[in-house]
Amino acid sequence: MGCGVSKSSEFYSKKGGKDVPLIVVPAMRAAVLIQRWFRRYTARMEMRRRYTWNIFQSMEYAGEQDQIKLYNFLGYLVDNFTPSGNLISHIFRDHDVCRDTEWERYFSYENIDVPEIYSGPQLTFPLTVSQVAGLVEAFKNKQQLHSRYVLQLLLETWKLLRSLPNINRVSTCQSKEITICGDLHGQLLDLLLIFYKNGMPSQATPYVFNGDFVDRGKDSIEILLILFSYLLLYPGDVHLNRGNHEDHIINLRYGFTKEVLGKYKLHGKRILKLLQKIFSWLPLATVIDQRVLIVHGGISDTTDLALITRIDRHRYESVLRPPKQKGALSGGQSSLDDDDSVSNISLHNRRRSSLANDKPFGTRDSFLRRSLQDFSATVKKTVEEEQEARQRQGSNPLSSESDSDSTNDEWKQILDMLWSDPMAQNGCFPNELRGGGCYWGPNVTEEFLSRHNLQLIIRSHECKQEGYEFCHNRKVLTLFSASNYYEVGSNRGAVIRLGPNLVPYFIQYQASDLTLELTLKQSVGRTERSALKALKEQLFANKSDLISAFQEYDKDNTGRISFNDWAKAVGTVLHLDLPWRMLRSQLVTLTPDNMLNYHSWFNELSWKGRNTEHVEQTVLETLYKHRSTLETIFRIVDTDNSGVISFEDFGQTWRLLGAFLKMQISDEAISDLLVSIDTNKDGNIDIEEFMEAFRLVDRNRLERGNTVFIRKDEP
Repeated sequence: MGCGVSKSSEFYSKKGGKDVPLIVVPAMRAAVLIQRWFRRYTARMEMRRRYTWNIFQSMEYAGEQDQIKLYNFLGYLVDNFTPSGNLISHIFRDHDVCRDTEWERYFSYENIDVPEIYSGPQLTFPLTVSQVAGLVEAFKNKQQLHSRYVLQLLLETWKLLRSLPNINRVSTCQSKEITICGDLHGQLLDLLLIFYKNGMPSQATPYVFNGDFVDRGKDSIEILLILFSYLLLYPGDVHLNRGNHEDHIINLRYGFTKEVLGKYKLHGKRILKLLQKIFSWLPLATVIDQRVLIVHGGISDTTDLALITRIDRHRYESVLRPPKQKGALSGGQSSLDDDDSVSNISLHNRRRSSLANDKPFGTRDSFLRRSLQDFSATVKKTVEEEQEARQRQGSNPLSSESDSDSTNDEWKQILDMLWSDPMAQNGCFPNELRGGGCYWGPNVTEEFLSRHNLQLIIRSHECKQEGYEFCHNRKVLTLFSASNYYEVGSNRGAVIRLGPNLVPYFIQYQASDLTLELTLKQSVGRTERSALKALKEQLFANKSDLISAFQEYDKDNTGRISFNDWAKAVGTVLHLDLPWRMLRSQLVTLTPDNMLNYHSWFNELSWKGRNTEHVEQTVLETLYKHRSTLETIFRIVDTDNSGVISFEDFGQTWRLLGAFLKMQISDEAISDLLVSIDTNKDGNIDIEEFMEAFRLVDRNRLERGNTVFIRKDEP
């Protein structure tokens, strides 16, 4: 009789002691399956993202290590071999013997006229807010600042930087937050996006920029000019720390030197020389409220802030090598007008032979395999030789020894601050991966913070996928502000705000409209393809060495090896710390019996325009393998920064390369190569001809290249 509703068993099932509608059961199962699929999908994407990241980072650090090895090698030649010393010693010379008035006269801008047709930004000093805002807008619209204004701006910046301490000390208050930026690496879009999101630098919006403003990106000079302008406008609210890329030697390899000379063809050399000086005057660190240290690289177990405050930082125009002892330079010499007037005196007695000498180098490993910390042994030996010379002249050797120890201690302090990286395990040891600085662990962080009464270290120097990353119990924070660093979608950039409570507030971004249009799969795929392409180029460039390594496992000369043997050989030859087994499906195709035909594999690696036929020790294979090193040597040899070198200097470049690679190069082979590379027949070699010859491969040139190199260990 009642009107209640009863449950029918055909529409319900018992689940967990409860009645569950049957229609819900398949829906729940579908949800579980979808959730399980999505988790597996995101896990696969994360795995691909991580090994892609590993490829990029390993190759980046290997490039830095190669640059340091080359610099050590060239320093070795300067100290020991006369012809090479004359050609490359200018990059090791200390320019501090010049008086301030000489610098100002050398970089005078008054004699540079601005043409009437120039429509770009114009600057007067002292700068105004509207002028700096106009400069930023001009750079946003791809305009260029005239070289007269560039030199004037740099000169004013140099004057200001000389008045700043080694460690800037700033404070917050209840109404003020400080914004901290990490590496920018010439990516102007990131800087403009930071200003858009966070506000332009001002007294109300102070900033700390933590080094690595230049290199890699295409707008490094524009970023410097913007930052220097705001530094001049708000000297108490804009703070710049030096990074490891604020170094004229590093700039030779990573693009800043090339960028400046390309944009300012007439006055580029003067601009670069003044920037070299400015970089040496940049402060080394910033401390906020006596509690937070901001430094580009990091610390070591010997870092002493009290010692750092006393260092003459401007002596270290490049931190890759300790500066010459002051006593080695003649007091009245000027290095600006006479390139041969500096450092030749201290080197004269140490130059013992010539590159033409057939005596093998023998001790090559001593400068190719060491980190920068180990370079101090050579410096000590050099100083001992100088002490002997002073003893013969009646000077005090004990004073020289004390100066040498002090210089080495200072140099290591700066080197560690600009080049070091944190690690998960306790301890502190040389950073062999980069070739400079050290790895330091949580125990070193704890001891350092306790000794200096600090609570946090903010550093940059490493690209992070989210733009930032904590480590060492959240007492070390890595901050990286260049988004899309390796490839579009590869990483976010980030900046942080610190208020009086010193709790970081993060702002993340990606300065590319394309990243908004890409799905997760498309973004990971795009980055992965770019990384694998670069890795395959490295594999192909090391073809001869890889085949030799494969043949060690292929005793019967079958042309086939197992995948495990392939992974071991590739890891040994390339010296890249990569998950080779994880990369298997992306790099190799195995036969049904799980073997690899390595000759066929090299054919698969080849790309359009490259001859895949194996030719041992050819010119172009070697040139491609060492292309960055060659371009660096070229720019060192090009002392007037004209982009052109003579046939004679080009031949000397080849001899430097041969010495670096332990290969003997005949003059006849060099002459033949010159004729083939000089495509416009003007009797000189320019940078475009130089690099294009190393990029293209054709059968005729490969055949000519067989005669160029003769291994010294061959009969």
